[in-house]
Amino acid sequence: MDVFKTPGAFSWSELVTTDPASAAEFYAKLFGWNVKAPDEAMGGYRVVNVADTAVAGIMAIPKDAPPMPPHWGCYVTVGNVDETVGRSTSLGGKVLMPPMDIPGVGRMAVLQDPQGAVLSVIAYAAM
Repeated sequence: MDVFKTPGAFSWSELVTTDPASAAEFYAKLFGWNVKAPDEAMGGYRVVNVADTAVAGIMAIPKDAPPMPPHWGCYVTVGNVDETVGRSTSLGGKVLMPPMDIPGVGRMAVLQDPQGAVLSVIAYAAM
């Protein structure tokens, strides 16, 4: 199964933190992860590999973001982000970040379920 093409599959994890360099070093030592050098074209985003497979990312909390603690988030692949956002709101969910395009990656949004749990959804661009 290709999690990047399978709607409903958890496909990516992402750490948003105050100190990406220290976090990358910690997790590399803890799990043996290979953390790529920061991609300055993507705001210093670091991709995490297990063997040869990219599994996660590490990034700084955006300067314009509301106050938040460092946290891990996860992404679920969907066929259409806008339709998923609409279904979520009709089921009582909230939109914390409306759909946005990430050049070269796809389209994503951040949702909150009626109980308060947060989840990101993404439709990947053709790879």
